[in-house]
Amino acid sequence: MTFKLDHSVVHVSDRAVSDAFYRDVLGAELVGVAGIHMYRFGDAQLNVHGPGLDAKPVARIAVPPGGSDLCFEWPGPIDGAVAHLKRHGVAIDEGPQRGFGARGLGQSVYFRDPDGSLLEFISYAPPEPSAPA
Repeated sequence: MTFKLDHSVVHVSDRAVSDAFYRDVLGAELVGVAGIHMYRFGDAQLNVHGPGLDAKPVARIAVPPGGSDLCFEWPGPIDGAVAHLKRHGVAIDEGPQRGFGARGLGQSVYFRDPDGSLLEFISYAPPEPSAPA
């Protein structure tokens, strides 16, 4: 039997700042139930732990804000991801460079959310052809 990842959790220090970042930069649909924030990406979801939410007893040790490492698939060549991040004023930590994800080898670029969690865009698309010299 094979399972599919349904959701994961990211811990944030400021919900409003994180909501704007995940919505505007990562394209998340903001959803919520009974005061709990969630970021939906198609059929996958990030639940958001933050100020005022006690993760115990579910989480034995709560992940601190900035303690996550998440990768999102970019739908086109990686140059588009770089341009997208620049348009949103998001600094790139590393890349583009070779990356390895769920679908194998790709091109990755690494950046951080407002709390410092490491985020990655990975592209499995072939690079754009270079312009003739």
